[in-house]
Amino acid sequence: MFPSSAIVVTAIYPPAYSLADLAATSARVWARALPLVLLLILVAITPSGSLTAATSVRLDLASVDHPSFSLHRVSIAIGAEGSTARIALGRVRFGERVWSDLELECSQFVLAEGRIRCDSGRLRLPGVIEPVTIALSFDPDKKSGWLRLRSDQDESVDVSLRADGGVVLTLGQISLARSAAWLPWLAELGPGGRFDGRMDLAPGAGALRVTGQIRDGRFSDPTGLKAAEELGLELDIGARLTGGAWRFDGTLSWVAGAAYLHPLYLESGASLSAVGVFSPKHLILERASLSLDGFRSLEANGVFDLDPLHIERLALSLADADLAVVGPRFLTPLIAPERVSAVRFGGRMSAGLQIVDGSIVAIDAALDHASLALDDPDVGLGPVTGVLPWRSDTETRVSLDVGGGHWKKLILNGFMLEANVEDRSVSIESLSIPVLDGRLVVTDLAMQRNETGWAGGGGVVVEPISMELLTTAVGLPQMSGRLSAALPGLRISPGEVSLDGALAISVFDGYLWVTRLQLLEAFGVAAHVFAEVEARNLDLGMLTKTFAFGSVTGFIDADIHGLELVRWKPVRFDASVRSSPGRYPKRISQRAVQNIGALGGAGAVAVLQRGFLGFFDSFGYSEIGLSCRLEVGVCRMSGLDTGDKSDPASGFRIIRGGGIPALNVIGYNRLVDWDELLDRLQRVIESNASPVIE
Repeated sequence: MFPSSAIVVTAIYPPAYSLADLAATSARVWARALPLVLLLILVAITPSGSLTAATSVRLDLASVDHPSFSLHRVSIAIGAEGSTARIALGRVRFGERVWSDLELECSQFVLAEGRIRCDSGRLRLPGVIEPVTIALSFDPDKKSGWLRLRSDQDESVDVSLRADGGVVLTLGQISLARSAAWLPWLAELGPGGRFDGRMDLAPGAGALRVTGQIRDGRFSDPTGLKAAEELGLELDIGARLTGGAWRFDGTLSWVAGAAYLHPLYLESGASLSAVGVFSPKHLILERASLSLDGFRSLEANGVFDLDPLHIERLALSLADADLAVVGPRFLTPLIAPERVSAVRFGGRMSAGLQIVDGSIVAIDAALDHASLALDDPDVGLGPVTGVLPWRSDTETRVSLDVGGGHWKKLILNGFMLEANVEDRSVSIESLSIPVLDGRLVVTDLAMQRNETGWAGGGGVVVEPISMELLTTAVGLPQMSGRLSAALPGLRISPGEVSLDGALAISVFDGYLWVTRLQLLEAFGVAAHVFAEVEARNLDLGMLTKTFAFGSVTGFIDADIHGLELVRWKPVRFDASVRSSPGRYPKRISQRAVQNIGALGGAGAVAVLQRGFLGFFDSFGYSEIGLSCRLEVGVCRMSGLDTGDKSDPASGFRIIRGGGIPALNVIGYNRLVDWDELLDRLQRVIESNASPVIE
């Protein structure tokens, strides 16, 4: 029997790596087992075999320090046999977590026959744990006992201490939402669901086994970029202590639910297995294997520093990935998230990646009849077979056999792509791509990756391609002539493509000459194009026949200065069209005259010798001239003579008559809405009605 007493103790535990350390480290997760730690402290300061009924005992401990935890301002008060016992802690630290004012009160506390027993108790931790019921029994001589915690939400924690030093921890219906108060990284995800688990620690055998499962799990971060519903996870890990380190073997299976981790949407069915060695400073992953639909195998091995976390070495490999399955799940959300349903993949791929000292040092990929296709527009590439190696410290060579491709009816025939790759640079000596009856040739292309992206340049030559085949393939009115280009100064930088040289297009028996071509964000939502365009000696007969505009014979020249396109639509230019110099037949049909009038709106056509024109199908002219300066959606028109620009009613001559009968066309609308002008042009082309001139 102990007399009433007061004791002040400072207990310091020496650091040592053992099974007990692992259990103490795990305590930050299983924090509700904390009363057991307090109970063991009480036992530790009580002489063995001397526990009997007492009138009262009071213990005050200034601190209890351990590498894994510390307790401060510990107060233990035990009343007479069967009365109330109370343990209070002013401050508790487990790892990096700190709590204050923890209280354990047992209304029926018994010290009898060398056994400590609490049949009814309450545990409180303000702001962290709502009061939970507690029951415990411990035999100091046998070093065995048990602890049970129950919450009002049907949660349970059971701890069993075996005489051989073994510990069994069983968790039931643990709320993940409530557990987030103990785990800051989990709290950020707003978790939900329940966890059941068991940990069996056998120090004598140096063995540990952990099993568990999550049911109806869910999470959602504040941004909405990470979310999951109805998650089901199963965990099974076994470990054995060997030479101061734990050798483990375990599996984690995802058996239910789905998750969105921007931009990927993932569904259950994956299973991860791993074998390795764990010590306080290092994790050696001897083999990790992920079972996932669409892959024959996904494996990894590596070595990690844990304090701080750092990758010493890591090797990842995937074998025989079915791109038809993997592509829509993992590739399309990364490269074209807005078109997931429109992109189709085919073929197979294998790949490997190596990381040393936190940096990627090697990548290998092998494609086997890989293909890519888009539904709208109809675009396809492949099959592609070959290898893509990369090393950080040496040059490698990419070799791909591309079976072909298409954009709508524009066909690319098969070609070989060979490139030299070194660290952050890629170079292609020559690449020849057959296009319809011509060829696109890229020469001396060199690209380097810097802080802002890829930049470089090379040369491009377009060997003559039939305009008839090309316009038919891309869905434009059929044109004659040839498209060719010589662009020795192709320059590429992040978000920009520019050309030194000229793009030459032979069309309508004349040519178009495009210079100072510059493309900004060509594949973005705010694509910009700048260019200067010069056209010479275009055959009006071929041009008007192609666009069903009526019949006009002769030739024209055109200049478009300061052309600017936004989202591939004109927003600014200064354009002029004039009859080409020289002697040649110059005739215009009634239909063409009426269509020109329709473009100008009411009052656009003034006809000389009007009373006789109805008897003629075509008329002579001596000169054609029209100009448009487009700004802010309005086209400012003028013609062969500018007229009085200050007088809105003043006309400007578009066609100067010549021959018999002579015809003059005069425009009166100097300011024309550009979109309306395009609509009129479209209606004129689509209309087959015969014009009438009165």
